[in-house]
Amino acid sequence: MSVGIVQPQSVTFDTELRLESGRILGPITLVFETYGQLNADRSNAILVTHAWTGSAHLAGRHSEEETRPGWWDEIVGPGRLLDTDRYCVICINVIGSCYGSTGPTSTNPRTGKRYNLGFPVITVRDMVRAQLLLIDHLGIDRLVTVLGGSMGGMQALEWATQFPDRLASAVVLATSPRPSAQAIALNAVARWAIFNDPTWKKGEYRKNPKDGLALARGVGHITFLSDESMTAKFGRRFSARDGLFDFFGQFEVERYLTYNGYNFVDRFDANSFLYLAKALDLYDVAWGCESLEEAFQPVPVPIQFFAFTSDWL
Repeated sequence: MSVGIVQPQSVTFDTELRLESGRILGPITLVFETYGQLNADRSNAILVTHAWTGSAHLAGRHSEEETRPGWWDEIVGPGRLLDTDRYCVICINVIGSCYGSTGPTSTNPRTGKRYNLGFPVITVRDMVRAQLLLIDHLGIDRLVTVLGGSMGGMQALEWATQFPDRLASAVVLATSPRPSAQAIALNAVARWAIFNDPTWKKGEYRKNPKDGLALARGVGHITFLSDESMTAKFGRRFSARDGLFDFFGQFEVERYLTYNGYNFVDRFDANSFLYLAKALDLYDVAWGCESLEEAFQPVPVPIQFFAFTSDWL
């Protein structure tokens, strides 16, 4: 039932995108993956939008040797929820990321060097405008649905409110119309962790600032799990490898944060982490409107929301 071996695709648009900040970004490269085939009139496309540190690698494997499939492999494939016998499923890496789409790690064509902190601040709305370039390139007039969770849910909301004629529905999971003060505060602490790593060098590092980024990811993981789920997963269990009264001994939850924090350093760029965190903090589906009601007023298509009472964010 798997989609099997898939290959990332890449398109560079020799165009300039005016961002919400007023700055111009271009040319723009987008990395994406597709699963299933577009039908003759290109009316069977589903766009899945990824979360903060996600990628376009939604399902399948890039090679036989790859041990882990794409991040939502369980629901993509023949006969699965996103049925590739019926639909062409598309996932696009957002601008600002470090997985191939234009971001802080990309080469600035004006200087020939990495953008680093010369990259402009982007918003979720900017991400969606860039995605529209690719959807137009693929000749798709209307998407069956846009589906995403967390930052992906914010993108789905932007598709529905900014381009309501380009989709037939949206599915929004575990997201918010705007981050709370607590969510922004937690992101601020994560940023401090990176800023205070001496190897960050104001974004001009040669090697990822390991300790700062690992700590930032640890803060993030605390917000990704609720108190209930942490209790169920770890409780107050102490690691059997450590002595209970060893000063550096760890509870299982501490080991989990350490492992995930340092494992993250090997696969994600610190500057991209910072830029996407800023985009999350800035997000407001009613940006430019007087109210949420006004933001949603022009949306004629159904939106299905999934929310969790234990979700901090």
